[in-house]
Amino acid sequence: MHPETQLIHVGRNTASAIHAINPPLVRTSTTVFSTLDEYKQAQRGIVFDGPRYGRSGTATTFELQRAMAELSGTETAIATSSGLAAITAVLSAHAGPGHRILVSAGIYGPTRAFCEEELVRAGTVIEYFSSSAELSALLCDDTSIVFVETPASLTMEMFDLVAISSAAHARGVPVACDSTWGTPVFLDAHALGVDISIHAATKFINGHSDLLLGLITGTYDALGRVRAHCDRNGTHAAPDVCWLTLRGVRTLAVRMQRHQTSALTVARWLEAHPAVRRVLFPALEADPGHKLWKSQFSGAAGPFTIELPPCSEATFARFIDHFALFGLGTSWGGFESLVMPAVPHHLRAIDGASDAPRLVRLHIGLENAEDLIEDLDSALSVLLYASGESGSHPTSDD
Repeated sequence: MHPETQLIHVGRNTASAIHAINPPLVRTSTTVFSTLDEYKQAQRGIVFDGPRYGRSGTATTFELQRAMAELSGTETAIATSSGLAAITAVLSAHAGPGHRILVSAGIYGPTRAFCEEELVRAGTVIEYFSSSAELSALLCDDTSIVFVETPASLTMEMFDLVAISSAAHARGVPVACDSTWGTPVFLDAHALGVDISIHAATKFINGHSDLLLGLITGTYDALGRVRAHCDRNGTHAAPDVCWLTLRGVRTLAVRMQRHQTSALTVARWLEAHPAVRRVLFPALEADPGHKLWKSQFSGAAGPFTIELPPCSEATFARFIDHFALFGLGTSWGGFESLVMPAVPHHLRAIDGASDAPRLVRLHIGLENAEDLIEDLDSALSVLLYASGESGSHPTSDD
């Protein structure tokens, strides 16, 4: 079945009981049982997989988890309060003294901060790799998991999931992947060998910029340690958030196609702009990761990065502040276009050096691509003026 069809029909089992198209929203802190035997059976069941206690989920949570597992071509899913909560749960479940975690270079800033400020302090060894060849050299007997994000956050380097999974599995090591950028529509992570796939459903899967949610998918075996960790730590997702995400899921394929079409249109225009040095976007033919992207992804999402010439902090601020349609914000994956200085998480509040190239991340939303190009052209004219390539200073109305 095609993903477009799956997205419409998954996660609707409980709807039939009330003769509705959409499943009901079930809120409760306490699950009640008719008999003691029924209660005991629930306690013996798999946590987060059936009614037990409100923290373990409600019918609404289970609908979303079943839907996500089916869309991902795997057995089960766990919902968490945010994408970062999903990431830290997976990492923590495989961490501790005597454990070594191998992490791909260029990962999401808060993921790296968690590794270095929490896991290392707790006795975990963290090592970084930039390619599958580097990974193979680092794998050893105490490696507990390989964690990869592809494309890399901000810098957009591609990682070969097939080669990484093959090398890790040869040593009996599981692979976890932050698959947020591709979503199950554009990236079939489990088919490429990934054992645990993680999504910040806050972004594309929900798509409406009105909630925080994380989703973890995999087989029951692959998620065993993660499930136990989430249970011990009180990890859960609110049913309201799960219900809203089920609503967003219905249009995921349509939205992803629109994000891709507009992102490619804008990126190709930026490639030719005199104020843009490079466009870091693996869907572009000139990108060094294009061949790998084409072999492992079926489409491209909205976020990508551009490299601009060096400029003063004041000029850079004028450029950022000049946007009318692009909002300044750290997220992506919603309907609205966003712009953000593409600097490491721990350096976001620090002024950039005037002699260093400027990296800017764009998220191309669902607006008309030509309107976004016009907005970008107006903002980029600030940089052209500063470099003396434009004859007049742009005004706030340009």
